[in-house]
Amino acid sequence: MEAPLRSINRLFRIALLLLLTIFGVLPLVSGEARFLLRSGYEEARILLGRRPLRELIADGATTADRRAQFELVLAARAFAAGRLGLKAGDTYTTFSDLGEGTTLVHVLSASPKDRLAGYQWSYPVVGAVPYKGFFDEAAAKAEMRRLERMGYDTYLRPSSAFSTLGWFNDPLLSTALDDDPVELVVTVIHEIAHNTLWVPGDVRFNESYANFVGFRGAELFFASRGDREAVRRCAALWRDEKRLGAFYTDLEDQLLSLYGSGLPRPEMERRRSAVFARARGTLRTLGLEVYDGARLARTPINNARVIAKRIYLTGLDELDKVYAAQRGDLRAGIRQIERSLRHNPKLPPMEVLAVVARSSARG
Repeated sequence: MEAPLRSINRLFRIALLLLLTIFGVLPLVSGEARFLLRSGYEEARILLGRRPLRELIADGATTADRRAQFELVLAARAFAAGRLGLKAGDTYTTFSDLGEGTTLVHVLSASPKDRLAGYQWSYPVVGAVPYKGFFDEAAAKAEMRRLERMGYDTYLRPSSAFSTLGWFNDPLLSTALDDDPVELVVTVIHEIAHNTLWVPGDVRFNESYANFVGFRGAELFFASRGDREAVRRCAALWRDEKRLGAFYTDLEDQLLSLYGSGLPRPEMERRRSAVFARARGTLRTLGLEVYDGARLARTPINNARVIAKRIYLTGLDELDKVYAAQRGDLRAGIRQIERSLRHNPKLPPMEVLAVVARSSARG
């Protein structure tokens, strides 16, 4: 009876997703309705295409490299659930192949040119977020051009994975498979972290927290397997993340000061261009260990990119202080952050984190 029940459960969840999409569409204008219908269709297609990872591991047609990746994913999710106490559920127990050369989601951010204020899109469950994901590249570029005609800075980038926050049993996607095992494990733990903790309407905290848990969790995972090279790579990547976090924090501070100066628009635009030019020069000489600073500097920098990067790179030092105070016990650090958020529901999560970090630093 177990297999039929699983099938019924799967169909029920897919039907629920489609119903939620339809009800969300009714009060909306046609453009947003088409976006939601396309999103619901693509999510349903992904869910219907799932195959259990254990079945694929046992399948003789699975290549040795792909089998090793599947085994690594199952080991990482087991570590996330057992060692870190994250709510893995059935996330990443199945696989969905989207085909070669596929970009899963095109993520768009936007901001006015004269202030740092992310254009907001609102969705059920997750709340307001300063980005919008498109399965259709042409639709993403059309929305980008529309916002640019309205005078916004824009930033469009690809994404290979996403989380439904535990509402559905998210499969491992072929777009998330990486030749670098460290990046793959970071992705697995990052996305599972979203199942465990998500504060509606505060995407900057949510993504920075998951970024921290993903990298620090991956480091502990590879240490538990005695893979010293992977541990060193995890640590170097995390140091790069923190360097970039400090870089974008400083850049944000410069821009906030400029936009609050009251300068005439032509002078503000001249100084803004100079700020971004200096920032590109700084990126090239930032001393990154793994990431390519010169390549990052070639990508145009504007308000939308600063906001998008800060989403993942805010409060990383504070998160590390909590981790250090727990003597490298990431599970204990996660629990401490969760408790502090529950006890201070009216404070912004980043303020709560700052308080916890100061307390941790005092010992």
